[in-house]
Amino acid sequence: MKEKTIYWIPRLNGLVILSALGMICSAVVRIVWACGENAISRQMLWLQILLPIAADLGFALAALTDGRDRLYRTAVPVWLGCVFFAVKALGFSSRLHMVLCLLLYVLVAVLYTAAVTGRVPSQVPLWLLFGLPLAYHLAVEDPRRAGWPVHDWLQEISVLLCMTAMLLLSLAMKKRPEGEAPPRRFGDRNDGRRLRSLSPIFAVSPYIMKTRNTSQNLIEDHVEITQTERYILEKRRSGLKGFGILHVLLAAYVRTCARYPGLNRFIAGQKIYTRDREVQINMTIKKEMSVDSPDTVIKVTFDPADSAETVYRRFSEKVLSVKNAPEQTSFDALAGAFCLIPGLALRAFVFFLQAADYFGLLPRALTDLSPFHGSLYITSMASLGIPPIYHHLYDFGNVPVFCSFGKKRRVYETKRDGSVVLRKYLDCNFVTDERIVDGFYFASALRCLHGLLQDPWQLDEPVGEVLRDQD
Repeated sequence: MKEKTIYWIPRLNGLVILSALGMICSAVVRIVWACGENAISRQMLWLQILLPIAADLGFALAALTDGRDRLYRTAVPVWLGCVFFAVKALGFSSRLHMVLCLLLYVLVAVLYTAAVTGRVPSQVPLWLLFGLPLAYHLAVEDPRRAGWPVHDWLQEISVLLCMTAMLLLSLAMKKRPEGEAPPRRFGDRNDGRRLRSLSPIFAVSPYIMKTRNTSQNLIEDHVEITQTERYILEKRRSGLKGFGILHVLLAAYVRTCARYPGLNRFIAGQKIYTRDREVQINMTIKKEMSVDSPDTVIKVTFDPADSAETVYRRFSEKVLSVKNAPEQTSFDALAGAFCLIPGLALRAFVFFLQAADYFGLLPRALTDLSPFHGSLYITSMASLGIPPIYHHLYDFGNVPVFCSFGKKRRVYETKRDGSVVLRKYLDCNFVTDERIVDGFYFASALRCLHGLLQDPWQLDEPVGEVLRDQD
């Protein structure tokens, strides 16, 4: 089966921003035109004013917030716009002109949807579809309308801005590199792909066990770390300053996700999603180890194929950027903005955020900042010199696993021959959302994690294959 061509907006660039501004200006111009109309019927209000304004603003919002992960969402406002143009075409005096325009609008809706959902292998048809009618309007139609009053020109200007914006976005679209990520479809989120072929028990369980707090399981684990400490010493001697048990544990968890991608699932809106090759790990840190030092949260994104050294460098760079920052981090600024909202209004605002998150409408910029969205939340009790705690999962957001590990402890154990040996252990407590995978899967993943920690040199070897979660 031939792979789909997936289009995306790799980053916000001038073309995307101009496209969004064009749509916003188109909506503003239509509002100005409506204000100049003497009498507006209810039908005109809905079909000639509110519908195109909703299409313009919806397209601009989708282009700015969903272009990277869910470009297909821009198809919804395109269909709304085509309905507006089709209704307008029904009023044309020439039957031939009306039929040709209706066919054009159907072609725009169908071809654009086919392109952004991966069924068209080239962007050239979109360039022609938007560019040729725009050139026709500017070169043929508009010169015929010389002498129109300014008010009558406003509708035409609104249409031209809309066509220009769509042409600009089609020029900004790029083909996603093959193998980088599976295609997204309607129903997916910007931070995850919905799993649609799970067994019925997994599909139903989020409706019965509605929250993470009421669905959490607690696991107490002990890992023998003699080989891990040798590995850490070897890495420090090779120049990885500060390399420690935290980095090994993170690298082992990330590598475990390569073999057991179900660990990277999460529940949102009573549906199960997977992050595929984005393993997002959150951690609360202090800028200084003192009681008065404020807490902040870092979020680091890894690939399941990352080696221990890659994990170390990426995590250390993030920690240093936060500790050396003279001002607040992005997370601190966001939390500070929330604190400015009065209590009752803040409660309503949080409810609004929860509702938006339920339907997958939170923008990527917010979910990337949120400490409540991610694959794993990890906390080190070793730095505090205390045993690990059982930390609850958050009902807000979608973090499915919370890991807490404590300080190392030494234990004298008796071997089979009667001799006594001193071993070192690391205590780890996991709190998991039982709805993402079953107990056998969790146990298998935990055995894999143990194997990596007891032979951490595997973390330096390339991954043979990163398994992909089922559709």
